[in-house]
Amino acid sequence: MFSKYPAVGFHFLVTFELIGQTPVDTQFQEVSGLDVEFTMESFNEGGQNRFVHQLPVRTQYTQLTLKRGYFIESVLTRWFREAIEDFNIQPVNLLITLLNENHLPVQSWYVVNAYPKKWQLSNFNAMENNLVFETLVLQYSYFNHIIP
Repeated sequence: MFSKYPAVGFHFLVTFELIGQTPVDTQFQEVSGLDVEFTMESFNEGGQNRFVHQLPVRTQYTQLTLKRGYFIESVLTRWFREAIEDFNIQPVNLLITLLNENHLPVQSWYVVNAYPKKWQLSNFNAMENNLVFETLVLQYSYFNHIIP
């Protein structure tokens, strides 16, 4: 069934396949990095000097960036710390789901073999009254687009 309106990007859910995941581990302010593109190979055709053929070789996926308010302790934060501090890297799969106004899935993206790449905490500033935010950057193998 086709919709008359484009999907909104402010109502979504991120679910990790982690044991003991808590509700705070699904709440994010922003998700970016669901990007895929072809890497190309140049092919010179004999006798034809006006152009070079560009042939697709493989798909290449970017890194996934998740932003949220900083929780002192969560399963996701512990998973990140174990990877970065102890070099205990445990890839997991995750599901990013776009929701409608009734909190039902509109579309989902199943991200495969994600693991921590970078963790960043927002600045502390005594002159401002701001929340602390963390940015979690994940490397992953690929994603599958799922339409319910």
